[in-house]
Amino acid sequence: QVQLVESGGGLVQAGGSLRLSCAASGRTFSSYAMGWFRQAPGKEREFVAAIAWRGYSTSYAGFVKGRFIISRDNAKNTVYLQMNSLAPEDTAVYYCAAGEAIAALSINRGIDYWGKGTLVTVSS
Repeated sequence: QVQLVESGGGLVQAGGSLRLSCAASGRTFSSYAMGWFRQAPGKEREFVAAIAWRGYSTSYAGFVKGRFIISRDNAKNTVYLQMNSLAPEDTAVYYCAAGEAIAALSINRGIDYWGKGTLVTVSS
């Protein structure tokens, strides 16, 4: 069993940056691929980024365009999402997820655990 708790969301102006964190409990954290997803009001949840269990491989959604960086620290059971050059369209609830592989996560499949989300609001 893995429990995921996101933090770091908040209100930021367009062009600003935020770093989201996802703290995981459970001894098997390092064996999971981890991902970030987001859901904007009135829209479906979508994939943002994923990182393999060792951190050597990553995958990003096209709309990230080099603005976001996903990383993980297995010693701290934490995965991060550094978000730069934020725009109003990035406003959403951001969710952390754990799954079997980044290939599955990138198509919203193979997700074993979800966090409850953290709200990011980008003002224009």
